[in-house]
Amino acid sequence: MRSVTRLVVIGLIGLLGCGIPPGIPADPASPVTTVYRIKAGDHSSNHSKLSYTAKTTLSFTVTFDSSAIYTSKTAENQYDINKLYGFSDCGVQHNKASARFGWSWRENALHIHAYCYRNGERITQDLGTVALNQPTDCQLSIVGGNYVFTFQGKETVIARGCTTVKSNKRYRLYPYFGGDEVAPHTITIAITEKN
Repeated sequence: MRSVTRLVVIGLIGLLGCGIPPGIPADPASPVTTVYRIKAGDHSSNHSKLSYTAKTTLSFTVTFDSSAIYTSKTAENQYDINKLYGFSDCGVQHNKASARFGWSWRENALHIHAYCYRNGERITQDLGTVALNQPTDCQLSIVGGNYVFTFQGKETVIARGCTTVKSNKRYRLYPYFGGDEVAPHTITIAITEKN
């Protein structure tokens, strides 16, 4: 019996000394980073499975690398806004009602945009620029009849097309290239959604 007790004690010391077993996250509530890849010749990213959300606030950190630098085949398409992250709204399709961040590479800088549809009308606003390989915090909130975009500590408010919150009908909108053109090469975007 004494030898069995000794083995149990040794086993417990071994487990405690080894830290957290492999495969178990250190903090189950810690955010998860998803790396989205839009392959050359595509619009959609590899992670774009339909996913509904009840959240009225979407907070995330995004990191772009040098793959975000591109030149459009048609010069005016350089001003098209690529889609980053957000959600549909008002219980309808996203091209009728939605809000998300967008991005574009122009004038030798990566621009971040507010990108919304209100009753089928597209509304955009340039929010500023970000550095490549630099994690950047973004937040999108539904506040009553408005969307509130928070970027670099500044809030930008854009009116919604509805005032109700139909959480069971809202779905996430993922990274998407275009506009008219497809991705000219594989583009990699890392997004860490916060709780």
